[in-house]
Amino acid sequence: MSGCRGPRPPLTVLLVYGAAATATALSLGWTLWHGLSEPGTALAFGVLIAVGVLARRGGPPREREPAPLAAAGALAYALLGVPAGTPACGVAQVVTVTAAGVLVGAVPDVARGRGPEPDRTARRALTVTFAAVCAGPLHAEPPSPRYVPLLLLVLALTALCDAVLAALLLRARTGYPYGPLLRDELRALPGVASAVCATGAVMALAVAVAGLWTLPVLCVPLLLTQLAFRRYAAVRRTYRQTIASLARATEIAGYTPPGHAHRVAALSRAVGREMGLCREDLTVLEYAALMHDIGQLSLVDPVPDGATALLPAAEQRRIALLGGAVVRQTGVPPAVAVVVERQADPYREQPLAARIVRAVNAYDDLSGECAHRALAALEHLRLGTARDYHPAVVESLVRVLARGGVEGRVPG
Repeated sequence: MSGCRGPRPPLTVLLVYGAAATATALSLGWTLWHGLSEPGTALAFGVLIAVGVLARRGGPPREREPAPLAAAGALAYALLGVPAGTPACGVAQVVTVTAAGVLVGAVPDVARGRGPEPDRTARRALTVTFAAVCAGPLHAEPPSPRYVPLLLLVLALTALCDAVLAALLLRARTGYPYGPLLRDELRALPGVASAVCATGAVMALAVAVAGLWTLPVLCVPLLLTQLAFRRYAAVRRTYRQTIASLARATEIAGYTPPGHAHRVAALSRAVGREMGLCREDLTVLEYAALMHDIGQLSLVDPVPDGATALLPAAEQRRIALLGGAVVRQTGVPPAVAVVVERQADPYREQPLAARIVRAVNAYDDLSGECAHRALAALEHLRLGTARDYHPAVVESLVRVLARGGVEGRVPG
């Protein structure tokens, strides 16, 4: 029966889950023992968080913040209070109400057997606890001009805390370098995260001054923002699907083996992550890897098994230039065409993305889907590090494959 179990989460993930579960359990026990403070306010924010979780349904599963309204509501409740007064509720009640709202909002997904994402749920519990602990002392201070700057500081520290946790969990699950992952999270903060923080702060201040009737009004802008981001994500998905369909033209025409473009794209993205590329550069790398062989459509006779890595350098260069010319007609960013055009150049003259595509393409050409040929393919890459393949890219590829690659295939 042990074979039915999924892989055990890494220790770091278990520690984060344990901290979130401990904070939630202690908060629930404290709240049950002492009772709710201002039950009407607690109910209003609990409903707001639940509605925010429900509103995320139908969105992209990997969206950076699929429930911004719920996040803003939880943050507002953590910050709620009146300067020179007392907090509207304690830290324990904030965590309890947030957890209850998330669970109620996730009921439809649980009924369908999906449930909330554990990583995101743990991050929310810990960041809300952090925000409530940091905001508590602000409400005991006498009114002063520094109240709002201090509130903004709490918001910035909370956003930073969430970015650190997100990068830490992703590092534990993937093994990618922590620094680039954290930089990706920090670069994303001016996007939807800033809207969540701003809305949470405005909600907290408005409710403290004008009451709970301000909540529905303040929810509308964030809901519209969520809808706009969702439409943008849908356009991006359609765009990628179009590129993937175009990349399959070489497979349908019999020039490359089935699945070759997809394997090269997935493994190139993993190597790019390993080498610290940012999210935007990874997108360019993935698109270029999907379309790297499209120049073969100009050939009269297909290359045997589509393995361009074994062709003479001049022929590789010609196919790459033809592919770049085709890519430029598809409307993708010019950087994608540059990578496709330069994938056959000596590595010292290539951008990093072209170096990755060339090495990964050669590896897949020589190994295909046969794990027994993987060591020979890696040996070929290492022997070609004098001119064709960048040594750092080859070593990054080896590390990715040693962790199981992208499909659990270990060379050898």
